[in-house]
Amino acid sequence: MMKATTARRRGRTRAAAAALGLLAGALSAAAAAGSPASALTAPVSITADDLSTWQTNGIVWSMAASADGVVYAGGTFSTVRPPGAAAGTSEQPAVNFAAFDAATGAPTGCSLSFTVSSGTATVRSLVLSPDGRTLYAGGRFGAVNGEGVSNIAAIDTATCTPRQDFKVAVSATVRALAVTPDTVYLAGDFTQVGGQPRSHFAAVTTGASLLPFTADADEVARAVEVTPDRRHVLLGGDFFRINGTNTHALAVVDATTGQLTKSYPGFIENNSTVQDITTDAGGFYTGNEGTGGGVFDGRIALNLSNFEQRWRDTCLGATQALLVHNGVLYSGSHAHDCSSMNEFPDQPRKHLLAQSVDDPKLLPWFPDTNDGIGEPVGPRVMAQTDKGGRHYLWVGGEFTTVNSKGQQGLTRFADGPDTGAPWVPNVSVSTVAANKVEVNWQTSFDTDDGTLTYRIYKDGASTPVHTTTGYSVFWDRPQLRWTDTDVAAGETHTYRITASDGINTSAKSPAVTATVTAKAESYPAAVLADGANLYWRYDEGTSTFAADTGTGLDNGFLRNTPSYRQTPAAVSGPSTAIGFNGSTQYAYSNRSRSQLTQFSVETWIKTTTTKGGKIIGFGNKTMELSGKDDKHVYMLNNGRLTFGTSNGGTQTVTTTGAYNNGAWHHVVATQGPNGMALYVDGQLRASNTRYTKNESYTGHWRVGGDNLSGWPSRPTSNFFAGQIDETAVYPTALSASRISAHYALRNG
Repeated sequence: MMKATTARRRGRTRAAAAALGLLAGALSAAAAAGSPASALTAPVSITADDLSTWQTNGIVWSMAASADGVVYAGGTFSTVRPPGAAAGTSEQPAVNFAAFDAATGAPTGCSLSFTVSSGTATVRSLVLSPDGRTLYAGGRFGAVNGEGVSNIAAIDTATCTPRQDFKVAVSATVRALAVTPDTVYLAGDFTQVGGQPRSHFAAVTTGASLLPFTADADEVARAVEVTPDRRHVLLGGDFFRINGTNTHALAVVDATTGQLTKSYPGFIENNSTVQDITTDAGGFYTGNEGTGGGVFDGRIALNLSNFEQRWRDTCLGATQALLVHNGVLYSGSHAHDCSSMNEFPDQPRKHLLAQSVDDPKLLPWFPDTNDGIGEPVGPRVMAQTDKGGRHYLWVGGEFTTVNSKGQQGLTRFADGPDTGAPWVPNVSVSTVAANKVEVNWQTSFDTDDGTLTYRIYKDGASTPVHTTTGYSVFWDRPQLRWTDTDVAAGETHTYRITASDGINTSAKSPAVTATVTAKAESYPAAVLADGANLYWRYDEGTSTFAADTGTGLDNGFLRNTPSYRQTPAAVSGPSTAIGFNGSTQYAYSNRSRSQLTQFSVETWIKTTTTKGGKIIGFGNKTMELSGKDDKHVYMLNNGRLTFGTSNGGTQTVTTTGAYNNGAWHHVVATQGPNGMALYVDGQLRASNTRYTKNESYTGHWRVGGDNLSGWPSRPTSNFFAGQIDETAVYPTALSASRISAHYALRNG
């Protein structure tokens, strides 16, 4: 593996860019179905397992890594402490700077103190010279180890001391640096360098002489990067003009003169900025941050050949740091909504992501931090280097946890070994059909492998009866099914499943038991015959998912532990119901849908609540209350039921009777060419033939609760308190006769 000669850090160059260019994929792609999965899904070649690393007591803003495996970290902090140590314990002084061994995560002997006479000192950028002999530092500081400087300094890496021959007066904070063998490029808040006007960008020689390079910006500069051929400089920040020419947030200029080579007016939204830029052999990449509505927060890939866009990622949640390794763009952000890219919907923030340099689709690499302190947004900077035959990716920022464990300011990952096992699969069995057992399971999750191998063990055997593979990521865990026909009526069998990434294997799932029936159950047979593309019976017992009994295999995620195995169930037979608490518990479908021009929702309810709540509905969010929501049935405080859709406004029909009397009730709502209809216990209770259309948006089915803001007669609670059973969704409007027939089958 090639040695890294410097590191990625917020808004600075990669020295020896060729050495950090694209490398061949280190691991093969996942095997075809039936074969063991690889431990990592190519092109990802870094595990998601965080390594033991020393910590800071503040924010890490900048990092650089040398070819001999030293990682330099700068920021706003005063101490470092060992991994696992609580804040305020076992601390060592480290005034805004520390150096670490890349392979051990422990401090080296290099100690520097960056201070300022008034206010708060901070180190915002670190970059190594191509030969590794000089470490350049930028930020807001007036002295290094007591030696007077002015917001920029050069450090001799052999002695870990400030260079006396590099003194440049910079009038304000330096936020980013880039370096070639003879030039240092600066970006930041300043308007003067060396006593001469330079507005936010400047260049000096490595001997500290101001160069004629002029790329004056009208707003703060945040990123600067030299192209691998050293002919151009890539500029990023808040600006709207460079040298008087319109170009917002991004520009390409001549490396000698600073004259514009490529401008980008209107390319990035006016309320968004460029926070970081990185390059590889063929392209450059921007990390972007926006404020307000209609922002752009994601990443852009552009070609170095013509400086035009290759792809654009539209995730929401500002990107702060970028790094390229082995053809993968790793990023630090606080992404919370990537639904515009058909990736995860709006939910709690994810802070570390990976994408191919050729495709914005998210790759299965999901280590995570928290937001932490400061702004807070989590990761702020990334760096990489090799040591001892391993490649290391370091991350710094505001976070105080990594992979749900306490860890402040710094963490690191490597290209192996992969030690994290996939989650234990969630398993359910179904015996609705005669003379067979259907084993259903929710695909598992592994933080650095999308394709996992599943092995099914029957009746305690040590050899699996079935092996298969499936692809999953944390927001999309499709249901898989295997049908066991090597059974006979009356027999009882148990099943357990493991998930493996090819190296690490989960524990076996808890045993689930099924007794084979000689006759198909009447009610499920009718539901399936009428084309349900989602059918949850809630028979799992201890799982966190609702298995889809039908052919749609659209399993549900159960949130906040609803009460399983509620009896008696709504329909006779071995099935059970599920209970929701009316405040936090609900289920949502794995699969997203759109363009629901006609549909039916069917379920059974049992409640005595006087606070109402949503029973079933459609919404655009899964982990939070939806911002768009309709196609729902909800109960009013008085027990009456309302069916509502949206079409430029709310469209509702409401029953005259109340159904919170503690008995089971069969509820079906339909919409199609004949309008909206709401049936209870097999009878039409409310309808409107004019309401034939609803709003089209991408969303998920939700059961047990979601947003009801703005809907007529809004009940006290968004969530339903009571039992729910036999939930089905159809892509058609069921006829009155079929609905009546379903109700009639409740007793078998």
